[in-house]
Amino acid sequence: MRFWGSITFVGIAGALRVCVFSICLGTGLFAMDALQGFDSDGIVADTHIVKPSSVLKVQYGSIDLTPGLVLTPTQVKDPPNVSWAAEPDAFYLVLMMDLDVYSRAEPALREFDHWRVGNIPGSDVSKGEVLSGYIGAGPPVGTGFHRYVFLLFKQPGKLTFDEPRLSNRSGDGRANQQIIKFAEKYGLGNPIAGNYYQAEYDDYVPILRAQLA
Repeated sequence: MRFWGSITFVGIAGALRVCVFSICLGTGLFAMDALQGFDSDGIVADTHIVKPSSVLKVQYGSIDLTPGLVLTPTQVKDPPNVSWAAEPDAFYLVLMMDLDVYSRAEPALREFDHWRVGNIPGSDVSKGEVLSGYIGAGPPVGTGFHRYVFLLFKQPGKLTFDEPRLSNRSGDGRANQQIIKFAEKYGLGNPIAGNYYQAEYDDYVPILRAQLA
């Protein structure tokens, strides 16, 4: 009885270890796969960036953005709260861009700049330098879903940006922004975190377009 009891106990303990290992492995795989949409939704292919290693925390009100979530222009009309685990005394840059202007099938204005803030001390975006004022999603009617991508870069230090400052009252100067060239220009390296959502036309879009006219 002791022999079989020991075997039974060892078997249960082994099974528990396997289960714990599987749970841990599964969690790890989930973390690794959280940004797989950067590949499957063509973000890496269309921008030539290196896929970030972690998910950038983005909140629109009570909505926690998970990569690839479908939102409406109405839901994203105001700037989100963006946060990350910052290193002490480091500076960061965060940006948001639309990859599908005019549409995913005809992206003549791809990498349309929707928001860019540099020289962010730690993770306090409110203290950063606004290079491009935030504008929400404004996909034209009938153009399907657009991909709106957030990227976070760690700067090599505090930088002097010579880009023109773009107001959120105009769409001028925002089209065809090649983020990979911008990153090379300022020595930003690869993005360290990212996220994205998808949105198509709703009734807020004409309001936004009037703001940018």
